Amino acid sequence: MTTEPTAAAATATVYGYPRQGPNRELKKAVEGYWKGRVSAHALHATGAELRRATWRRLAEAGIGEVPTGDFSFYDHVLDATVMLGAIPGRHRAAMDADPLDGYFAMARGTQDVAPLEMTKWFDTNYHYLVPELGPDTVFTADSAKQVGEVREALALGLTPRPVLVGPVTYLLLAKPAPGTAPGFAPLTLLDRLLPVYAELLADLRAAGAAWVQLDEPALVQDRTPAELGAAARAYQGLGALTDRPKLLVASYFGRLGEALPVLAKSPVDGLALDFTGTGSLEELARVGGLPGKRLVAGVVDGRNVWVNDLAKSLTTLGTLLGLADRVDVAASCSLLHVPLDTAAERDIEPQILRWLAFARQKTAEIVTLAKGLTRGTDAIAAELAANRADLASRARSPITHDPAVRARAAAVTESDTRRSQPYTERSAAQRALLGLPLLPTTTIGSFPQTGELRTARADLRAGRIDAAGYEDRVRAEIQEVISFQEKAGLDVLVHGEPERNDMVQYFAERLTGYLATQHGWVQSYGTRCVRPPILAGDISRPEPMTVRWTTYAQSLTSRPVKGMLTGPVTMLAWSFVRDDQPLAETARQVALALREEVNDLEAAGSSVIQVDEPALRETLPLRSADHAEYLAWATEAFRLSTGGVRPDTQIHTHMCYAEFGDIVRAIDDLDADVISLEAARSHMQVARELAAHGYPREAGPGVYDIHSPRVPDVREVADLLRTGLRAIPAERLWVNPDCGLKTRGWPETRAALESLVAAARVVRGEVSAAG
Repeated sequence: MTTEPTAAAATATVYGYPRQGPNRELKKAVEGYWKGRVSAHALHATGAELRRATWRRLAEAGIGEVPTGDFSFYDHVLDATVMLGAIPGRHRAAMDADPLDGYFAMARGTQDVAPLEMTKWFDTNYHYLVPELGPDTVFTADSAKQVGEVREALALGLTPRPVLVGPVTYLLLAKPAPGTAPGFAPLTLLDRLLPVYAELLADLRAAGAAWVQLDEPALVQDRTPAELGAAARAYQGLGALTDRPKLLVASYFGRLGEALPVLAKSPVDGLALDFTGTGSLEELARVGGLPGKRLVAGVVDGRNVWVNDLAKSLTTLGTLLGLADRVDVAASCSLLHVPLDTAAERDIEPQILRWLAFARQKTAEIVTLAKGLTRGTDAIAAELAANRADLASRARSPITHDPAVRARAAAVTESDTRRSQPYTERSAAQRALLGLPLLPTTTIGSFPQTGELRTARADLRAGRIDAAGYEDRVRAEIQEVISFQEKAGLDVLVHGEPERNDMVQYFAERLTGYLATQHGWVQSYGTRCVRPPILAGDISRPEPMTVRWTTYAQSLTSRPVKGMLTGPVTMLAWSFVRDDQPLAETARQVALALREEVNDLEAAGSSVIQVDEPALRETLPLRSADHAEYLAWATEAFRLSTGGVRPDTQIHTHMCYAEFGDIVRAIDDLDADVISLEAARSHMQVARELAAHGYPREAGPGVYDIHSPRVPDVREVADLLRTGLRAIPAERLWVNPDCGLKTRGWPETRAALESLVAAARVVRGEVSAAG
């Protein structure tokens, strides 16, 4: 089919772009600043150069408006907190003394002051810093960062579009500040916040911004009438301002639903909508479109790495032409969530590489679609032909279809997903076998990944050492980790995972059906970057993956050493998943591979096995109507991976940095014997949520925040344990950090775990004395 040119040229644009640079220059500069090796001036210079390089590259590719304001030294929500003057009281002195150090103190904390809470950005693996607001919060406008970046882009001869977190989403993401009276809702501060946004918009207009993007992804979730009313009030008010740029309200990660007519009727100038899922096109037609407004159509998937079906997207765009005054083309969300460039990958077969699109390739797809929408399909005939060939190559590849794997998955029965005995009977057998004390202590799994370990892996890849030399280094590290844990007095040990580069990538490299990248870095939080593997085909396990090193660690101690695996849902959530079959089918394949590993660990002598599922909550669909179906297959996949062990084998799981309250029933449905969860920054909130649900199994709400360099003292940990005991009985309470210790250094790890063990002994004595 040939499309005719549109009346007006379509603009190609993006909402945001990867921040870290092609060689993770931002990570190196920020961490260098923290260590005192990089000056504040040099750090700002690195940021400015990364922004300029990104904007120039986007403009050269054909992007008509470049996003400004999305760049961040740590997190864009934290940037919004600074922009709005919503600094928590405990951080004000640091901000007043040095804004850059105060900014990082809010993100990471100091030895004396706790950081802001951190949690997942909607259903992605990006983490944001949660705003803390109270009835006495005073907002003040600080437009310096936004205005500065607009001026930088204008100086390059580019058209900037500042990107701000919208006022409704900002307040809905916030939590009441510690000490706030129960019942306070941050959204009640909206009328206090809107004048600050008005001031910011006026400043941006004065700086030369013709359009400003206000991101409102919270509106794609279920919202109450009061919350929808707040959105209507916000955009009626901001739209009615006279001293402002044109306003583009952006939503992504799903359809707007009942929020769409609210925004469509408001006096804003345009909407940016996600059209990569289902329902948005039909919703837009039902409300009568956007007459007189600009529509930015997100038709390229900004969260996954597969090439776009250009013909399908052009059909969608053609339908949208009659529903808005102007239709422009974009990705479905910021490209922050994908790697930078497939051209950097040398180890993926060239034909398979053509199935993939990272940020630069997605930018090219957006530009191609805008060209086709403007000038007709004849103008992009070569691109359409190449795209059809790439899509066909993937569809017929044997990588994507293994009959043996599919037959095994189809043969799974209900009994495969259940333990042979109920928890009450299993727990008695496990206690008899393990002989653990009250309030047993453990860690989550990983220990510090030292520079020596990273160097050893690099030397192995480069051929500077052989496999035997590398394994000697791993063996020595395991010996040190086991020795330290024994001396510190921990009860259930771990081998420290020195051989693992990443908790998902390590397993992906040992399973068929996955592709591993060398340079596919994606920001997870702050300076933490990960390389999500690509789940390209059917999954199987050629051989054991963890048994050797776990068995070696167990040979060094008489205390139990946990076998450590990553669960099936997390293997999906922290990968780029295939989009050509339902997630439930892929999860079942991964679960069966992990089941083999769990059974082999047990056969080798592991009496405690942990299957981590930190991503169970983050993968929860944003609409409640979709929750039940997802949780059914997600919990089944976990049980399938763990259901084949003996009753006296203790199964642990772990979750971190998410809101757990709305999945407590699903946590119960996992049927794990012990669960450890992040709780330190939220002051044991999850323990109270488990108690309210009547959770019957053992739990370890975290007492040490590992995402901060500060070391908790014995009193602090003991106080958190006492708080936990008010919700969870002592016979079912474990003592552990929030998460793995991979990102921490050895000195702070030693000190923090010594505090943890000492606090457990103190509180154990109190419980026994009261007893």
